[in-house]
Amino acid sequence: MKTLRLVLGDQLNLQHSWFAETNDDVIYLMAEMRQETDYVKHHIQKVVGFFLAMRNFSDSLKGKGHQVVYLKINDASNPQNLENVIKQQISELQIEKFEYQFPDEFRLDKQLTEICESLDITSKAYSTEHFYTSRYELRDFFEGKKQLILESFYRMMRKKHDIMMVNGQPDGGKWNFDHSNRKKWTGSPPIPEELNFSKNVTALLDEIDEANIQTFGNIDADSFNWPTSEQECEELLDYFCNHLLIHFGDYQDAFHTDEKFLFHSRLSFAMNSKMISPKRVINKVLEHFYGNETDIHISQVEGFVRQILGWREYMRGIYWMKMPEYASLNELQNHNPLPDFFWTGDTKMNCLKQSIGQSLDEAYAHHIQRLMIIGNYALLTQTHPDEVDQWYLGVYIDAIEWVEITNTRGMSQFADGGIVATKPYVSSANYINKMGNYCKNCHYKPAEKTGESACPFNALYWNFLDEKKDYFQNNQRMSMMLNLLKKKNAEEMASYKERAQEVIAHPERF
Repeated sequence: MKTLRLVLGDQLNLQHSWFAETNDDVIYLMAEMRQETDYVKHHIQKVVGFFLAMRNFSDSLKGKGHQVVYLKINDASNPQNLENVIKQQISELQIEKFEYQFPDEFRLDKQLTEICESLDITSKAYSTEHFYTSRYELRDFFEGKKQLILESFYRMMRKKHDIMMVNGQPDGGKWNFDHSNRKKWTGSPPIPEELNFSKNVTALLDEIDEANIQTFGNIDADSFNWPTSEQECEELLDYFCNHLLIHFGDYQDAFHTDEKFLFHSRLSFAMNSKMISPKRVINKVLEHFYGNETDIHISQVEGFVRQILGWREYMRGIYWMKMPEYASLNELQNHNPLPDFFWTGDTKMNCLKQSIGQSLDEAYAHHIQRLMIIGNYALLTQTHPDEVDQWYLGVYIDAIEWVEITNTRGMSQFADGGIVATKPYVSSANYINKMGNYCKNCHYKPAEKTGESACPFNALYWNFLDEKKDYFQNNQRMSMMLNLLKKKNAEEMASYKERAQEVIAHPERF
């Protein structure tokens, strides 16, 4: 039976069982499509990264003897739409059976289900063989429970997969070393020289320009530095284990003007495109750790494992448990527009200038920059979560909806009303000043609460608490902050609120 198998741009797993054997009756279909470049405005590095990785994957399949139909973005025969691409190839190749791997985005899952229902040939869907969990494992785990507590899910995952466990107990005597993972980096220990893949992407940029794909952000055409093949992903993983893991946990929440990546692995794009699996990453990290226990403290490793085995799988589970309704939640009823400087980085607030500027330059920022600087500002200014979602989904090379929307709409913006986080992640300037040096050369002063030179985060923070106090009055985790709010005198609050409203109404002035 002549079979057509679809491979999406985030299903680049060469270790999938599909590819274990060649078969002359099986043809693999891959396509660069305007449907995927245009559903949100993407960072130019994201488009380049996915196109390069897809092309390398296609070449690898061909090199293993598989038959591949690959449609580039400017191919005259490319319909640019998934349904038309599939039906075109079924007709031209006289296909008798269509197969695909379950997509990780709801929109594509729905689209492929509808496409298959419209076909007059048989179809079948397969697992991507990538995640530790099945789609609905988290839903089943929390069935009957009121709260979806990450920690209980994480502990179950550690036990189930026997990761960092000794005789049924967590290695090191603790499940979670999060309190050890909050150090401020001040220049020491030194950051090793960055691993650089330095690919010239001028020709691909010309193709994207010819296709008139609308993008934003910056790119160095002579030195594109993201892994786009299985081999490069392995090189990046080795580099992380040998040079960065030893200090990862300590400084995973830190930020500094001199170092964009600190000790972060930059493996998120590799994993989210499935060029490398989370199991491969964790197994390699643990193999390195248990062979170097005298050099690497367990807190460094647990902090990394928790992000992948815990947080990553947890967010995916929330996504499939709560979609599609999740995508329209706006529990705090925030409706303000996203400021223009999110697209330029042009602001006098140095923490935002640094974090947004890095996002535009690198298509990457680490989780604290995304959550406690950029997301914090968006929430404090009560920005509509739809606009925040679209920016995050477009700007980061690792952003695919299943992982982006739960982090943004849930963790960052509290638009889900507490499904993911039990309280909003908001702060005044104090936290930002504590975790990095962004405040050092800022136009504003973090210690000043009111006045023209006061950091806008201070007024925005108290204004947010005041405006949302009725919503949070029964939230125990907010009680201390709301009690402090009650102690503010009327004159002080009036000053905060006046400044906050000015920031919200005229972000271009700040």
